[in-house]
Amino acid sequence: MIRWFFITLLAASTPAIAEPEEAGSGEKVAGIGGLFFRADAPAQLAQWYKEHLGISLVPKSYDAEPWHQEAGPTVFAPFSKDTQYFGNASKVWMVNFRVHDLDAMILQLRYAGIEVTPDPNEYPNGRFARLYDPEGNPIELWEPK
Repeated sequence: MIRWFFITLLAASTPAIAEPEEAGSGEKVAGIGGLFFRADAPAQLAQWYKEHLGISLVPKSYDAEPWHQEAGPTVFAPFSKDTQYFGNASKVWMVNFRVHDLDAMILQLRYAGIEVTPDPNEYPNGRFARLYDPEGNPIELWEPK
C-alpha cells in the first residue's frame, strides 16, 4: 500500500513532458553566440584577428557591443578524428569565415605577409581559400555563391 501510494504521488507530482508532434519541431538554437578556444598568446592572437580579418576585440564592459557577424548560412559539421581536412592533426577545430570578395581578401592578407592558399576549384556553394593564424589554427575563407 505504501509503495502504491508513493508511485501514485510521484506520478501526480511529475509534470507531463509532451513529445513534439514532429521530430525537430521543438526549440532550436538561433545561431552561434561565440567561438571560444585556447591560445598560447590570447591577447596577441585576438589583435591579429582584428587587424587581418576585422573581428572586434571582446568588449571590456557589458556596455560595449561585441563583434556582429552578418546573417548568412552557417555549417555545423563534426569531422572524423582522423580527418586531414584541417591540416595539422593536433588542431581539433577550424573556423570558416564568409567573405564578400575572396580575391580582395586574399590580396589584403598576402599584402600583410600572410600565406593564403586558394582552392583552385569552384564549387556549387562558392569558392574557398585556406590560411592559418599565428598559432597554426586553420581558417577557411568562403565566398558563397
